[in-house]
Amino acid sequence: MLAPADETGQDHARADRTAQAAEEQAGKTAQVPDAAKAKPQVPVWREGLDRSVLSVDYQRILELLADRCRLGQGPLTCQEMAAAFGMDVVPARVEALRSKAKRLVARGWLAEPAPGRFTPAAGVSGQGGGS
Repeated sequence: MLAPADETGQDHARADRTAQAAEEQAGKTAQVPDAAKAKPQVPVWREGLDRSVLSVDYQRILELLADRCRLGQGPLTCQEMAAAFGMDVVPARVEALRSKAKRLVARGWLAEPAPGRFTPAAGVSGQGGGS
């Protein structure tokens, strides 16, 4: 049996509102994955840029390497960094550090004088920003 014309009109209006609300909700949820994928940004180093603009993990790497530079010690490998940070020297940890170090090299914060060995880039080691 069919519903009277006025009730059918109300049902269509209600269905339109429900469909519109569902589309709006789908638009909002479509944006969530992009936000969830956000990674810490590593700005390109320039004179006067303090390392405090970096996330804590990147600051720790820079601080360790800057301290070694001040003590006249050479570059570090990622395995040596992992040990210095008290981490387990396992491939997952070492590769995570290597990824961060390579990103810092690409942005001008670190130099890689020999493959896999990292040191602060020229001008960066004198940065404050630490304790």
